[in-house]
Amino acid sequence: MNKGRAHWIIFIIIILGSLGAIFGYKIAMKSENKISKDASVKSLGYTGNPMAVMKTNMGEIKLELFAKDAPETVGNFIKLSREKFYDGTRFHRVIKGFMIQGGDPNSKDDDWSNDGIGGPGYAFKDEINPNKIIKGVLAMANAGPDTNGSQFFIVTAESAPWLDGKHTVFGKVVEGMDAVDSIENVATDKSKNDHPVKNVTVESVTIVD
Repeated sequence: MNKGRAHWIIFIIIILGSLGAIFGYKIAMKSENKISKDASVKSLGYTGNPMAVMKTNMGEIKLELFAKDAPETVGNFIKLSREKFYDGTRFHRVIKGFMIQGGDPNSKDDDWSNDGIGGPGYAFKDEINPNKIIKGVLAMANAGPDTNGSQFFIVTAESAPWLDGKHTVFGKVVEGMDAVDSIENVATDKSKNDHPVKNVTVESVTIVD
């Protein structure tokens, strides 16, 4: 193998690795690549797009959930919300001009060292759909293909085309983008994986039937 080709292969490996780790999210449990049957949005009785109200200590965010485009992902989000899984979690990673990330149960305490590696205890497959990674969309954070759990992110960049097709988009902000903007602008510690210096807490997530 010539040196030029070897350098290109190494470069590609580095780029792919960076994309996989871009959200600092690693699965800290055995990946089962399945989801409980009762978590499908269809089995939960929804025919249209459900709405969710995420109450944070920096304001409310109203989300439209894309039941048709990502039925299993939406079902999982509804199930976890109803179980109050997200209550008390924090937005543990914030990158201005890019996204705000939350949904990790490990973030409920003041130990930042394990924030970003928690989940619900299972993983499930991607539901890649035509929706693009653009400002205001709600998407699943992951550690690679089919490693979805509970962590999500809301996009604050105008677009992030390099992530299209790599993350399941399952909703969008319909009200409360001002709250998202406020969260995006909090002070962060870059040496701690862009963790907010002050807690940004999800107080509750309510599904609007």
